[in-house]
Amino acid sequence: MQDVAVSTDSIRLGQFLKLAGVVDMGSDVRSLLEDGRVGVNGEAEDRRGRQLVRGDVVTVDDTELRVA
Repeated sequence: MQDVAVSTDSIRLGQFLKLAGVVDMGSDVRSLLEDGRVGVNGEAEDRRGRQLVRGDVVTVDDTELRVA
């Protein structure tokens, strides 16, 4: 599991995936979500604007990223 540091109390899922280097552009997030490749805390997620807080775990395919 990889920790990704954020400087705010919360961050939107799309911004987090861009910060973590999973996607190059925010628009790339939509295709990941539509394909069902993203999960948050063990549940499938389809909202790009989902608010994440420290400790949340985002899964993209086989990669786990924790909001730190």
